[in-house]
Amino acid sequence: MAKAKLKFLHKPNCTTCRKAKAFLESKKAVLHTRDLGKERLSAAELDQLIGTRDHRKFLNSRNELYRKRNMSKNPPSREEALKLMAAEPNLIRRPVTLRGSDVVLGYDEEALARIAK
Repeated sequence: MAKAKLKFLHKPNCTTCRKAKAFLESKKAVLHTRDLGKERLSAAELDQLIGTRDHRKFLNSRNELYRKRNMSKNPPSREEALKLMAAEPNLIRRPVTLRGSDVVLGYDEEALARIAK
């Protein structure tokens, strides 16, 4: 049986990313990693990644900019969010794990196990 091939967008120093990566590796998933600190996503790539999903779910609520701009009560428009996330990769909720059109944000063990099959 072929192992799952997943795109894994992360920051290596992020605790949640390391936890998710270790979990996926324990499931024998093949990961194609991208360090968001070194290889930032462009606004166009983010737009394609988010697709028709709610862009607010991709915002990292733990980020200082998120809190400073009070984005929970005053979320940015999709266009503004794309520009902000492209300029400030720490504003992207991570890790982002992709398999085809399936996207898992953060460490969601149940969802990660499902796409790692």
